[in-house]
Amino acid sequence: MQILNQDTPIKGIIPPMVTPIDTKGKVDIQGVEKLVEHLISGGVHGVFILGTTGEFSSLDIAQKKELIASTCKFVNGRIPVLVGVTDVCLQGCIELSKFAERSGAYAVVAAPPYYMGIDQEELYHFYEQLANSIPLPLFLYNMPSHTKVSIDVETAVALSKHKKIIGLKDSSANGSYFQSLQFNFNDQPDFVLMVGPEEMLAETVLMGGYGGVCGGANLFPKLYVKLYQAAVENNIDEIIRLQKLVMSISQKIYQHGGYKSSYLKGLKTSLSFLGIIQAQFVPPLFPFEPNEVEELKVRFSKIASMIIE
Repeated sequence: MQILNQDTPIKGIIPPMVTPIDTKGKVDIQGVEKLVEHLISGGVHGVFILGTTGEFSSLDIAQKKELIASTCKFVNGRIPVLVGVTDVCLQGCIELSKFAERSGAYAVVAAPPYYMGIDQEELYHFYEQLANSIPLPLFLYNMPSHTKVSIDVETAVALSKHKKIIGLKDSSANGSYFQSLQFNFNDQPDFVLMVGPEEMLAETVLMGGYGGVCGGANLFPKLYVKLYQAAVENNIDEIIRLQKLVMSISQKIYQHGGYKSSYLKGLKTSLSFLGIIQAQFVPPLFPFEPNEVEELKVRFSKIASMIIE
């Protein structure tokens, strides 16, 4: 396995990888390998497993470890692997972080514990204890819609002083919050700020962000890499062209069926159209109905015809 340089800040497109599942509800190892190769051949700059898009909260510890080990094996050091270790239990975060390190991961990512109501002081001490107890660098993960608490800018700045805490992924979809982060980290260029919602990728990079954790990059990695590069190069005409395609995915695939889980259902089902994974989910989620699949296939085909070269 190649050794990646953890002293160089990670930049670019880091897809939040879906978790391939087979018809028996087990991690689909063949699907993991095919997806990893699809992403790497698409030029992504890293992968993030066991996030929201990876259905982490519905997987048991054995499934999580199997996914970590297989992903790191198939990646084989070609790109950084970031591992989500979010848990309501500090010890659970620590255990999974240590396993990720043994498997060859680059860093871990943790959202706040999402059951108990906590304030910023408690949040600070949670992350401090976690960073003190794990062998890998740590990314903070702001996901207030799911965790009931936002990582305040002041808390993020304070935590960034810890040598193990190297960045923050923001999935709040709050542009003002992210711009405030960027302003307050102007004097810390090595602290990596990544945005979750892909609709905000271009504007974030134009404003100095490091890149995006874009779900659609599971499907069309080259599209998101091109959009990132266009933003880095300040190529406005290309940004406008590519952004329209990203918005088509957001509107036509992520909202199909009207479910609260439509984003993930649309994403995994579309990947099945490419023959990369099966359209299977971990309970409580379930697949689209057959008529919904057929309707999505029509939408997907139209979008794919505009994207795939």
